[in-house]
Amino acid sequence: MSVTTAEKPAVRTKQRVLPSPVTGQEIVLVGVIALLWVALWISTPAFMTAGSIQPLLVATAPVALVGVGMTIVIITGGIDVSVGAAIMVCSVLTAKLLVNAEVNLAVAVLVSVAAGGALGLVNGVLIAYGRVHAIIITFGTANLFLFLGLQIFGSGTVNGIPATLAFFGRGPDGRTLGIPHAFLITLLLTAAAWWYLRHTAGGRHFFAIGGDAQAARLAGVRVQRRVLLAYVLTGLLVGLASCFVIAQGTSTLDQSVGSGKELAVIAAVVIGGTSIMGGRGSVLGTLLGALLVQSVASGVTQLGWSSQLSDLFVGIFIIVAVGADLLRARARRSR
Repeated sequence: MSVTTAEKPAVRTKQRVLPSPVTGQEIVLVGVIALLWVALWISTPAFMTAGSIQPLLVATAPVALVGVGMTIVIITGGIDVSVGAAIMVCSVLTAKLLVNAEVNLAVAVLVSVAAGGALGLVNGVLIAYGRVHAIIITFGTANLFLFLGLQIFGSGTVNGIPATLAFFGRGPDGRTLGIPHAFLITLLLTAAAWWYLRHTAGGRHFFAIGGDAQAARLAGVRVQRRVLLAYVLTGLLVGLASCFVIAQGTSTLDQSVGSGKELAVIAAVVIGGTSIMGGRGSVLGTLLGALLVQSVASGVTQLGWSSQLSDLFVGIFIIVAVGADLLRARARRSR
């Protein structure tokens, strides 16, 4: 007996549904930043001028850029507290090269990025193959990097740094259509990282490792290589961010360079919605978190308040972000 076309069972095709391009945390951050900017505009109208916003974006760029790498590291369940010391090493190495060898922009950037990648490789090898918790390893390497940076500095500062890196700086050479090049580059790299994490198998492997490394290994993910890659990427971004740091300063570089940057970066990542427990995160949220942190610092300065209030406000934001993450995790477990 033949089966007519009408009697044939319908074939259902399963459509792939992608998650929303932005998360609730990112939408909240956009709203908080908008409200903060409006409040600062009302309190001090100079805040919304180009002379205020442009330096703010320049200051945001290195924190957000390193934050992109830190986001990937924390997604895998790790952390890197050595990025501040690594910035110091890359910065003083590049600054001395600029002063002593008078290299051009491309060479300076290449050297700084290569140095950062090498430092990241040290962290990655020790963590991925030594199987010691990341905070222990990076706390140790932070002290090693700090010692190395101080040895390169010698007994004083690096003086007479030429304007080779002005392309990334605060001045007219560092802007196109009024937008700082450093911030534009950070936006492009953040977008690339967002696409990679969201749309590629390799990107999803980072999330799998942070969710359950053993299960990811059984599923065929090369966990050690992915963890190593996360720290090397962070190191490469540290090297580029170091060029931004040199460019936004004066012709003198002192031994405080990079100090506290690791705290600002981790704050931006956590405020941006990345779970400190691993397995969840967003580089877009990190960019917004960095912008919020720097907006608070800029606002406190322009209002003439104590700089300690900036730390207080950022601390409150971190506690709220971590609390929200714990509540979300509890809600998922209760389903």
